[in-house]
Amino acid sequence: MRSRGSRDNMILKPPIPIPNPVQAKEPQNSFLKLVLLLIIFLVAGIVTGLSLSSRVDQPVRLQADRFYGTHQTLVPEAYNMCSDCPTEEMCEEEDCLSIESVFKPKNVSHHMSDDELQWRASLVPMQAEYPYTRMPKVAFMFLTRGPLPMLPLWEKFFEGQSTKLYTIYVHALPVFENSVTNTSVFYGRRIPSEKVEWGTASLTGAERRLLANALLDFSNERFVLLSESCIPVYNFPTVYRYLIGSEQSFVQSFDDPSRYGRGRYSSKMQPDIQLEDWRKGSQWFEINRDLATKVVSDTKYYALFKKYCLPACYPDEHYLPTYVHMFYGTCNSNRSVTYVDWTLGGPHPATFTAENITDTFMQYIRNSGLLCEYNGDWTPLCHLFARKFAPSALHPLLNLTSTVLGFQEF
Repeated sequence: MRSRGSRDNMILKPPIPIPNPVQAKEPQNSFLKLVLLLIIFLVAGIVTGLSLSSRVDQPVRLQADRFYGTHQTLVPEAYNMCSDCPTEEMCEEEDCLSIESVFKPKNVSHHMSDDELQWRASLVPMQAEYPYTRMPKVAFMFLTRGPLPMLPLWEKFFEGQSTKLYTIYVHALPVFENSVTNTSVFYGRRIPSEKVEWGTASLTGAERRLLANALLDFSNERFVLLSESCIPVYNFPTVYRYLIGSEQSFVQSFDDPSRYGRGRYSSKMQPDIQLEDWRKGSQWFEINRDLATKVVSDTKYYALFKKYCLPACYPDEHYLPTYVHMFYGTCNSNRSVTYVDWTLGGPHPATFTAENITDTFMQYIRNSGLLCEYNGDWTPLCHLFARKFAPSALHPLLNLTSTVLGFQEF
């Protein structure tokens, strides 16, 4: 028998549990599940983030496109006047941002809209000094429907003259195909043009387009508007000295109280343009660089003329005379340097044919006996150009180039 003491001293130990295989793996499986869930949440978060990023970026891009436009580069190709280097590789060989490419475009070809062109042409340097030796030039701007019947006469006018003294710009109808030879001074001088209809604002738009293109060349100091029926009545040196030396511009501007003047005014232009501001004048102007820049920069008054000066109101006869009178009258001579004969009456001036071309007639245009003001003095030299000459007048005029007109022989 076992003693009581031995029974009392016996310690009953709890049975050792037999491990359950399933229960033993539960902690390990929970950890794996937690890791798997974290991975799933991480992947889902990345996918969601990318999706939200693309959705947020899209309206931002759309807003940016609305604000900045749809240009693909910071400097659109339309603004690149260095047309000989359209790629980066070519531009590395020829510096498209050189000072020469800024003040003297190589050609008149570009892809700018009118708004872009006039904005660029309105840029004015704040420094008075030029970073190069500037020779002031005269810009001869031809507004024509098609060919230039007086082309041989003009080529003789420019013959032997330095191209550092003049530039030529031609605005023709887009359907016209230029047939000028590559030896002509007019070769490659046609600007990007638009359709023009007589008596409408498109005519004034073409004038502003010519001015804007000519302003891209910073050496152009004087700007003269000519038509295909215009001729020079003096030689190039005389014309150049007269225009470059003038202290004023030449825009005819006068108050015509008749129905052909004030009668064309629209009260809808008030309060910006009053009846007493309304002026009329010849379309064929000559202006300096400062005034040319002001004209292409104007959007307010030009918009009023486009909207309210409708036939029988003709913007080409009223816009520039009125605008110059309102703001720059003291800088204007109030006369034109282009001779026109209106004595026959009607909506168009007289046309001169071969029968009209004589020594006496041409001398009369050059010196009609009238005196006009020039730099505070009086001079009989009032007209440098004349119109309207028919194609038949070309050959008689060519016979007078060395005698009456004084063109140099080369």
